[in-house]
Amino acid sequence: MKNLNAVITGIAKWVPDYILTNEELATMVDTSDEWIRTRIGTKYRHILKGEGLGASHLGTPAVAELLRKTGTSPDEIEVVICATSTPDYRFPSTASIIAEGCGIKNAFSYDVQAACSGFIFAMQGANAFIKSGLYKKIIVVCAEKMSSMVDYTDRQTCPIFGDGAAAVLIEPTEEDFGIKDAILHTDGTGLSHLMMKAGGSVNVPTYETVDRKEHCIYQEGRVVFKYAVSYMSDVSAKIMEDNNLTFNDVDWFVPHQANQRIIDAAANRMGIDSSKVMVNIENYGNTSSASIPIALADWEDKLKKGENIILAAFGAGFTWGSMYLKWGYTKEK
Repeated sequence: MKNLNAVITGIAKWVPDYILTNEELATMVDTSDEWIRTRIGTKYRHILKGEGLGASHLGTPAVAELLRKTGTSPDEIEVVICATSTPDYRFPSTASIIAEGCGIKNAFSYDVQAACSGFIFAMQGANAFIKSGLYKKIIVVCAEKMSSMVDYTDRQTCPIFGDGAAAVLIEPTEEDFGIKDAILHTDGTGLSHLMMKAGGSVNVPTYETVDRKEHCIYQEGRVVFKYAVSYMSDVSAKIMEDNNLTFNDVDWFVPHQANQRIIDAAANRMGIDSSKVMVNIENYGNTSSASIPIALADWEDKLKKGENIILAAFGAGFTWGSMYLKWGYTKEK
């Protein structure tokens, strides 16, 4: 069997129209535009408004746009993998709802929960499917309604997060493009530092858990910052070393958009010039697993076939990892 590589052949994003600004947040909680921009780096975040709308309402239009852009029939798709921390329901999977919404009938679908590292983790699964020769057209979609678990009275966390989705089409190629390497990690000792305390089978929903706001994001910011900077930069440096890449060989570094200071610190530790770092946290905030593919979608017009790209993420769990890929196409003007 010929050697196959898994390559991104198309990408699309979708974010809600409603934009929550720093100025509006300042009317809800004791904060300011300056405080948020200097500590987090965010000015705007898109928020999904409306009753009965979940992550699938973000992921479905992203996938529909991906199919349109790539000229792909829904019947051609064989696998749909959805990375999300904000599923529509405990079950069934959000992937199944997105697939149904896009008319994808010949695929199996499932969700991946790796918090902010979800895109890289899901991509590695797609990579294995493609390299095995089992499947030829796979969609990885990241859909996050982070506003659904944000406490808008907590000035430490409410400015950070936004809603959004992005999707990529993964196909096989015999050319030397696509996913070249990945290093993924999980350390369960990070549980207590970043989590939602209630809502699962350990701490089921009650009136008391709602009153204590335990269905919202709990984060120990200083601890998370320390681990995020160290783990993201170290794993990215390791993947560069393993693949004989210097900072001059890297065309783009795409970090999870968690916090501007985390992004800057990680890039500095790696020796990557800021001109090579994709940063759009100002316009979206932290969209968890969707942040990396949203950045790739925003930069799609600038990407050229064969460019070396390093992805890096860190999230609850703790989960973290880095992926090295060679971009597979130059977008036609």
